[in-house]
Amino acid sequence: MKWNLAELAKAIGAQAHGSAPCAVVSIATLESAQSGQASFLSNPKFRDQLSSTHADVVIMREQDLGEYSGNALLMADPYIGYAKLAQLLDSTPASADMVHPSAFIDPLATLGKNVAIAANAVIESGVVIGDNTQIGAGCFIGKNTQIGANTKLWANVSIYHNIVIGDGCIIHSATVIGSDGFGYAPESGQWLKIPQTGRVVIGSHTEIGASTTIDRGALDDTIIGDGVIIDNQVHIAHNVNIGDYTAIAGATTFAGSVTVGKNCIFGGACAINGHLNICDGVTITGMTMIINHITEAGVYSSGMPAQSNRDWRKNAARYRQLGDMAKRIKQLENQLKN
Repeated sequence: MKWNLAELAKAIGAQAHGSAPCAVVSIATLESAQSGQASFLSNPKFRDQLSSTHADVVIMREQDLGEYSGNALLMADPYIGYAKLAQLLDSTPASADMVHPSAFIDPLATLGKNVAIAANAVIESGVVIGDNTQIGAGCFIGKNTQIGANTKLWANVSIYHNIVIGDGCIIHSATVIGSDGFGYAPESGQWLKIPQTGRVVIGSHTEIGASTTIDRGALDDTIIGDGVIIDNQVHIAHNVNIGDYTAIAGATTFAGSVTVGKNCIFGGACAINGHLNICDGVTITGMTMIINHITEAGVYSSGMPAQSNRDWRKNAARYRQLGDMAKRIKQLENQLKN
């Protein structure tokens, strides 16, 4: 489908500016865009590319019009406009478009209208799948699991038994939901396994990246809220509770029984110790280790930025001397007092 300027403006809530012919079918960067493509300017450092872009239309702020003579879609936040336009022009294929003959569907499973299940998927007894949901090739859906409407599982997702997944979710390949949490009791030098009998309950419109693992609860449930976005290779342990609209970047790990509030942001490779509470509106920068409760909204960091090996070695040596330095400073303070 080709979109003209007025149609695009209405679809993304922008103000149309310009009168040149416009027939947009896809999106590209300012530098690479050609006829039939739209682009956007949200970062001022790319402003100089406006004069040379071949895009049919550019999403931008009104104050940038002085450097551009073509068609424009004016918005206060062009990046939001880009996101909306990308959804409008999305060409991503379905993960399944029919019920494939090689899929195994237990007679006691219940499928809604227009459910599509790709090749070699397994749907066990008691599973309930909502309308218009797509199950990719090689997926496994365990007994008595419920999946809402308009949800999309890419290939080789494994959903264990008794899991609940809401409407409009996206789960990417090789993700595992409902595997056992790390529950063991030490007995005479050996480990006694504790069966994990809780569930994982995932809200609606949540997206989970590839190769992410979410453990089922030990007794109570592991809970992921509505609108949560989780990157690739994240681990969420048993009985963790993630609040609505929280964002978690790749390789972050949550130990068991962590509770995270709403609208939090976790950078990549963070580590959160078990049994901690993190309040609403907290941002954790990349590679931060959290070992205490966080009760106040704000930005928290602990990761050490890279430096030259020479400087790092010097600072590492100084770090080992901190205890002695603290004693000497205390002695000097006492001398000054006297």
